Amino acid sequence: MKTLWVNSNFMHPTTKGGQIRTLEMLRRLHRRHEIHYVAIANPALPEGPARAHEYSHKAYPFAYRVPDKTSPAFYLELARGLVSSVPVAVERFHPPGMRAFLEDLIRKEKFECAVVDHLAPTAYFPDLAHAVFFQHNVETMIWRRHVEHASGALKRAYFQLQAGRMYGYERRVSREAGHIVAVSRNDADEMRRLFDVTRVTAIPTGVDIQYFLPPDPRPAGPSADLVFVGSMDWLPNVDGMTYFVKEVLPLIRRIRPQTTLAIVGRTPPPKIAQFAVEDPRIQVTGTVPDIRPYLWGGAVSIVPLRIGGGTRLKIYEAMAAKIPVVSTTVGAEGLTAHPPVDIRIADAPQEFADRCLELLAEPSARERVASAAWEMVNANFSWEQVSRCFERVMEAAPRLSHSPS
Repeated sequence: MKTLWVNSNFMHPTTKGGQIRTLEMLRRLHRRHEIHYVAIANPALPEGPARAHEYSHKAYPFAYRVPDKTSPAFYLELARGLVSSVPVAVERFHPPGMRAFLEDLIRKEKFECAVVDHLAPTAYFPDLAHAVFFQHNVETMIWRRHVEHASGALKRAYFQLQAGRMYGYERRVSREAGHIVAVSRNDADEMRRLFDVTRVTAIPTGVDIQYFLPPDPRPAGPSADLVFVGSMDWLPNVDGMTYFVKEVLPLIRRIRPQTTLAIVGRTPPPKIAQFAVEDPRIQVTGTVPDIRPYLWGGAVSIVPLRIGGGTRLKIYEAMAAKIPVVSTTVGAEGLTAHPPVDIRIADAPQEFADRCLELLAEPSARERVASAAWEMVNANFSWEQVSRCFERVMEAAPRLSHSPS
């Protein structure tokens, strides 16, 4: 099937959960379908377009630099968000001329199917009614949770404003889309409830079992008692680790003062980097070439998220790496798991600390939880299975119009 796939970024360097999910599915879909990939190309990251042949028949880089979150341009975008009707999270990924480019490409190439990957490209895709909208999160729920956990009246008011605009925007494009793919049953149910849509299919989250399987014996490398893996330029991860370090870790250290923590992920903001400056038992790595050694060298993987949507690939990756996981309910939302057998769930600070302490104190308990989790993901969640689910949606989706307007 000749398919147009439109995204807000290329797949390399692969540093975000949404990238991993799309990349792993595209690698397999590319073997059976003709994929044409259109995305914003950051001139500072030439690796993205250069490696697009790994998952597409042809790539179309659209040059545009999305303002960095530390730049004055980003704060100007936030200021515009006070008056714009479009949510900032959508408007900042909207390059001028992209809609016209897509209209011309669709006329010329006569695609059979189109996939709009993530929310931002819906702002400029010209024929959403004949496309599959691949939504990795229910963004409205993320912004509403930001409001719940905001510190300070001004931040809470801004998040409230953005949450309202996100709801209006996400509801409109969800109702316009030919079909929606959600990444969990929870998300699919939320979309039906919030946006009054029926054309929604949930696909599971996958994991590359062989890639994450630890060598035997495990190699020497970085080690920590507790390890968190995730992009540290994503607000829910920043909130989760701030909460953990300030409210949970002190409770753990009352019983186990020597406990170490590794925070592994790209672009940590100053408030996260400062944790390592103030506490030598905390490591903040920034971008690493390979997250696996940190999982293999950790005792317990933590996912203390209070804000989020979609599904956390980091949980299945930890399970595939045979490291036990302690998560909040939000952190494990939408995933198939069977607590306490293959994951420990805790929401209150003392409860989360207790679950970590139990696993740190008992190697046999760590082994039981890790083994049960590995068996579960190995049996059910390969990327090949996930891509076949997505493929069935593509085959049943409305055909793309060759004259979009």
